[in-house]
Amino acid sequence: MSERKEVLGVQGAKTPHWVGDGFPVRSVLPSQRFPNLSPFLMLDYASPYKFEPSKRPRGVGEHPHRGFETVTISYQGSVDHRDSGGNAGTINAGDVQWMTAGSGVIHEEMHSKEFAEKGGDFEMVQLWVNLPAKDKMSKPGYQAIVSEQIPRVELGTGAYARIIAGELNGVKGPAATFTPMNVFDVRMEAGGSGELSLPAGHNAAVVLLRGEVTVNGAALAGEAQLAALSPLGERLLLEAKEPSLVLILSGEPINEPVASYGPFVMNTEEEIRQAFADYQAGRMGRVA
Repeated sequence: MSERKEVLGVQGAKTPHWVGDGFPVRSVLPSQRFPNLSPFLMLDYASPYKFEPSKRPRGVGEHPHRGFETVTISYQGSVDHRDSGGNAGTINAGDVQWMTAGSGVIHEEMHSKEFAEKGGDFEMVQLWVNLPAKDKMSKPGYQAIVSEQIPRVELGTGAYARIIAGELNGVKGPAATFTPMNVFDVRMEAGGSGELSLPAGHNAAVVLLRGEVTVNGAALAGEAQLAALSPLGERLLLEAKEPSLVLILSGEPINEPVASYGPFVMNTEEEIRQAFADYQAGRMGRVA
């Protein structure tokens, strides 16, 4: 029987801040205590927030990215997306958007018109995933993954996982990735428990978005808590003391230099300067 993964430590999120006027978030990654969880670069959690009705959709206007991917997971509320590749769509509760910035994309993320007009509870995650050097200048891409496409795997009593990317118990998620990784959206009832395996050698973390759980015996409670896991071992036991929302991440590390500034993640400072020059010269296109 495989060994359990050791919990290396637990860290809470930073002070809440606003991204644009539509996303009140706390940054779970990057973490001061665990600075390298490659290939995962950043994770912002917009915990449940009630927006009043508005005639003007809130959000983040046009902005660029290069060299990585953004993964947006909607739990409550909806966001409209448009980008310079001609992609557009609405991310509703349960849906996932996996956008490959690659060589460069400009996009905007706004509350959907319907959500803005009605108002309501809003809750989302945005995860940034690094790309290896050979793929950083790949053609931008867009995966719109609706809830019905995401398979569900029972983990035990009162616990299940939605497989967004990677594979669990022979069930594969719909997201195509450049490097091997797993992204599991786990829901747990009070008193629920579940067990699963993650690949040995992967960097891995359990992110408690809200609730109270133990991860291989280590306690996490509240909102936006991260438990970093040892790459050794495979088994993971989750137990919930109250209804809990959990995100499980594991990925093969990309052992390359990282140079990042604002919306760009490359391998050298020179490449960052080139990204700014390309953006300012309009070479990343524009949102139609």
